[in-house]
Amino acid sequence: MKTLSPKTKLEPHVGCIASAMDVIGNKWTALILRDLFSGPRRFSELEKSVGNINPRTLSQRLDDLEDCGIISRKSFAEVPPRTEYTLTQKGRDLLPILKQMATWGNKHYKANC
Repeated sequence: MKTLSPKTKLEPHVGCIASAMDVIGNKWTALILRDLFSGPRRFSELEKSVGNINPRTLSQRLDDLEDCGIISRKSFAEVPPRTEYTLTQKGRDLLPILKQMATWGNKHYKANC
């Protein structure tokens, strides 16, 4: 097993990993981001694609991601009203992280961990 030497730092300064986890560490967030990588989505589309998520939880996660600048929300003046969620550039910068998570999950997946 390859380990880091004491002189090799995993993060440029303490707190970088914690900052990333503040954004993607909540339950459901990575799955919401996964689904937004394929393009803009409406609330109902995310609700279906993410899985068994409570609508209140989805709404809260979307609000949190918007507050962090990871996604943007665009409302359309239509009847009925329509709102779409899209990744910002800051959100798209998370793609390599999610790809690595998927690679790790594929390599080490076990039904019961």
